[in-house]
Amino acid sequence: MQGDIDRRIRLLDAALAVAIGAAVLAAACAASRPDALDLLLIAVGTLALAGHRWAPRAVLAVTTVAMLGYVVHGHPGSWAAFPVLAAVHTAARGGRRAWGVAAGTLFLAGYFTVLIVAAPGAQDTVERTLLLLGWFLCAGVTGLIDKNWQAYLRQTEQRALDAERNRDETALRRAGEERLRIARELHDSLTHSISIVKLQAGVAVHLARKRGSEVEPALLAIQEASGEAMRELRATLEVLRTDVLEPGTGLDRIDELVGRARTAGIELSVTVTGVERTLPADVDRAAYRIVQEALTNVARHADRARTTIELVYSEHALTVRVDDQGPGGPRDAVTAGTGLTGMDERVRALGGTLAAAPRPDGGFSVRADLPLRTSGTTL
Repeated sequence: MQGDIDRRIRLLDAALAVAIGAAVLAAACAASRPDALDLLLIAVGTLALAGHRWAPRAVLAVTTVAMLGYVVHGHPGSWAAFPVLAAVHTAARGGRRAWGVAAGTLFLAGYFTVLIVAAPGAQDTVERTLLLLGWFLCAGVTGLIDKNWQAYLRQTEQRALDAERNRDETALRRAGEERLRIARELHDSLTHSISIVKLQAGVAVHLARKRGSEVEPALLAIQEASGEAMRELRATLEVLRTDVLEPGTGLDRIDELVGRARTAGIELSVTVTGVERTLPADVDRAAYRIVQEALTNVARHADRARTTIELVYSEHALTVRVDDQGPGGPRDAVTAGTGLTGMDERVRALGGTLAAAPRPDGGFSVRADLPLRTSGTTL
């Protein structure tokens, strides 16, 4: 493709050079009978313009010298300067203004000298030379205008490419954020409910065996199916998490969440410190999800240990703290699973901080400090 474009440009430049040569030759033939040397100088001075894109300095020098030689030898009219004007224009367009000025000055000086020697009339010579000077200035100015226009077009094209690339990057980022949102919401909402179902089924199975009763097959099926559902759900979420929270959940539903946890056998207390008030939607939902995930972990890993939830409202932040008195020790290793990772991502996206670690006197503690004026990306 690029080779075809270069070939078309070369053909166009050659055609323009031939057209200029034909115009100068026609003017020369109309004014007088040019001899062989005149024809040779005209041919060299005009056809050289075909290579102005690849050797601009050489073309400018060859055209200026050839046409100046034609002026000295054939004493033509002002039209002999036309090829030099074209060369000066292309030099200015290519950013070689000094070369263009030098070539124009040399040609004008030679043209003026030839006119003075051939026809001593000073007034006519000066007028014709000034007229050519004006044309050379126009050639230089139009060359600079063309250069600036081409630069503007290149900048516009680059800006369009950058804008398109930014749109593509934004689309990819939003798609990744949406996948992350889906993974996080599925984990936060489904795993909590499935964990409670599995826990309740396990308690029922345990009590039946303790009483010496036959365990209902349905209970065993529920227990097994819920465990399998948890494994499959986590595997699916790992696929979705390739690096965002829908409305509908917030601390206004925390009583419902606490009620479900108590039904599952968790001894739970809730403490609110400070003046309760309406929170930003993203902070409200993030706080709910953090409490939900922390209670899910208590049910799954802390053997339904006694747990406290503390909500602290301050002027600029909301602190959410969930502490359990589970069997874990202060030196137990903590493996960040999908739940803890999701909590950390939510908090960081809001510009807050999360601390999740074993407590010094046993159990586990989750603390999230959420600024009420968030500066991060809402997840």
